[in-house]
Amino acid sequence: MQKTLSVINLRAIRENALKIRSILKEKKFFAVVKADAYGHGAEETARYIEDIADCFCVAIVEEGVALRVAGISKPVLVFTPPLDKYDVERAQFYGLDVTVNSVKTARLAKSCPCHIKVNTGMNRTGCNLSELPEILKAVKVENIRGIYSHMYAPENASASQNQLALFGRAESIAKSVNPDICAHLSASGGLLRGGKFLKDGARCGILLYGYAPTGFSSKGFKPALKVYARRTQTTKFIGGGIGYNFADKKYRAVEVYRLGYADGFFRTVPLGEKTLCMDAFIREGGGDMRLVFDDADEYARRCGTISYEALTSVTRRSERVYER
Repeated sequence: MQKTLSVINLRAIRENALKIRSILKEKKFFAVVKADAYGHGAEETARYIEDIADCFCVAIVEEGVALRVAGISKPVLVFTPPLDKYDVERAQFYGLDVTVNSVKTARLAKSCPCHIKVNTGMNRTGCNLSELPEILKAVKVENIRGIYSHMYAPENASASQNQLALFGRAESIAKSVNPDICAHLSASGGLLRGGKFLKDGARCGILLYGYAPTGFSSKGFKPALKVYARRTQTTKFIGGGIGYNFADKKYRAVEVYRLGYADGFFRTVPLGEKTLCMDAFIREGGGDMRLVFDDADEYARRCGTISYEALTSVTRRSERVYER
């Protein structure tokens, strides 16, 4: 096998899902499996926790289609609003819930089940509060499944309270039209804040895979991903370079592993000696298979990024093996 090997512990993901469910109790659990379940495999992950989650969340229509083809029957919410008629038709055909963020998308997706997204301070996707009454007139009331927003700094108490207050106003307006809709403000950070931030439910992504957002502890949650590289050659060192770098010491021999930056790892963060090549890295000593990734927080720290980016990158060109 020339690909990297990703070992995904589905039991850990399920235990994380059960812990999230214990926090939410009777409130709705939206399991976020966008970006191929943060690199863990959306279809396999969704199948393994479908009995625990109330709904699955994806970024784009195609990700939702993949879940339906895989046999997932629970509701699926697409975060990105439909951009054209084709998006709406695909969502309708596969029974997906769409996001409405403007009067334009409300009219475009008028016949689809939808969740209305409100901008409470992230300034990314979502309508401003002043636009909400007009949007509610443009959609079919019976098609509104929910109203939601997203916290941009859940670790910050003041910012979170401000967003909670603004979202509460949007919730009141929407529920005056349809009192049965689900209001959800929080992702993983808001879930860990708890209390009023839970609203009618929460969307959980990073916690599902064993990690926590910045400013929160992941204690009690289990990482589920390990990545391995296979040795391809033992090379007697003849002087010169180590990959595309000048060697700064003499080696007796070096090991070559089939994993590089084209596999989603960061070129300048060594996994052995010096920088990664596109498809390989070199190190002094090692076995036939080498564990290169089992702690997204630690790897992200070395790379100057966050665990989200690390997780969604490192299984890019990998063979997945699932532990059940």
